Amino acid sequence: QLRESGGGLVQPGGSLRLTCVYSGRTGGDHIMGWFRQAPGKEREFVADIGRNSNSAAYLYSVKGRFTISRDNAKNTVHLQMNSLKPEDTAVYYCAARPGSSVSWTEADSWGQGTQVIVSL
Repeated sequence: QLRESGGGLVQPGGSLRLTCVYSGRTGGDHIMGWFRQAPGKEREFVADIGRNSNSAAYLYSVKGRFTISRDNAKNTVHLQMNSLKPEDTAVYYCAARPGSSVSWTEADSWGQGTQVIVSL
């Protein structure tokens, strides 16, 4: 089970920090990720992080602005978003896939999403 929080309305150039709390069968052995879906567009990958925070990957357009992190002791994953742009407006979803999986097509948990709006 995944539960996101931290979304909201922010001006361009501002920052937000999203949090995902995981529980149940999702744990430290899962790869955790963030996806987003803007109105009228397909859901897209934003970032993910390995089980021991040993690796992270980012969508090219957010690299250098967003940072993903996790705390397995607190069962949380964060997405720090800086220098936000209007095109970052979307519903952001937390997701999890087993550490043994090879792609996000094998995701086994999704959160409900949290809305991020970047606007004046």
